[in-house]
Amino acid sequence: MLQQFDDRNRDLIVNVGGTLAHRDAAGVSPFDSVVQGGDAVWEGLRLTNGRIFALEEHLARLRRSAHALAFASVPPDESIVAEIRRTLSANDMRDGVHIRLTLTRGVKITSGMDPRLNVAGPTLIVVAEFKDPVYDLSGIRLITASVRRPAPDCLDPKIHHNNLLPSILAKIEANVAGADDAVMLDHRGFIAETNATHIFMVSSDSVLHTPTTASCPEGITRATVLRLAASAGLAVSVGDYTLPQLYNAAEVFVTGTMGGLAPVVAVDGRAIGDGGAGPVTKQLTEAYANLVAASGTVVA
Repeated sequence: MLQQFDDRNRDLIVNVGGTLAHRDAAGVSPFDSVVQGGDAVWEGLRLTNGRIFALEEHLARLRRSAHALAFASVPPDESIVAEIRRTLSANDMRDGVHIRLTLTRGVKITSGMDPRLNVAGPTLIVVAEFKDPVYDLSGIRLITASVRRPAPDCLDPKIHHNNLLPSILAKIEANVAGADDAVMLDHRGFIAETNATHIFMVSSDSVLHTPTTASCPEGITRATVLRLAASAGLAVSVGDYTLPQLYNAAEVFVTGTMGGLAPVVAVDGRAIGDGGAGPVTKQLTEAYANLVAASGTVVA
């Protein structure tokens, strides 16, 4: 498994609706929208040296997603940051922390999907855990899932929503195949992303390629890597790519807040490059780590 239990989190204090409680005592109402229908939006944040990298960008995406789902209200950024700070302080956290931020539509008066049943909310949930990047930096192996990413006219990925069943089903396929994660295609058969990360590949002419966001979220780590690549003078192309292009790439790596950058050494049993992190992957991994360590919003 890529993730394991960290004993430092055994007595974790979590924040549900502004109430701090031990992880085993905290509760979400069974009438909350996130329980009733996954009606919520979320963000993953990383705390490094007391700073959260790209916090403003994450909160802006949270707000856009909630607005697209017609949430009646969204807490101001200052209130959300204050609850993050309270949670980090309660756990004495400053470094090596991943924060799962969830905003639900709130609590309903009775079971049902109609948002007019919501009489209280939204509910803000802050879960901060000691968690190092979850991927093996020597390289991960991917398979292609049969589960597809939905088209924008079915469930637009510009909404960073909590309906993660397609990703979970793809992850189950990866588990059964003995792989680390799964590549997911869009409804047209082009590569979208993995079940948990965005995909980058370097072609033999040293051009950095990544799929469009037609059927995957507009990743903040993805956008950061694209900026770093441009600053480094690397040629970048964003477009539609098929599996044979992925199989024949000189380098492949994945990106995400929880795992940072991680090289891919095989896809569907095809070896990628020399079976390790290539030079472009190493260059961008170092640049990203330096940026995250030196910038961000001070919260702890």
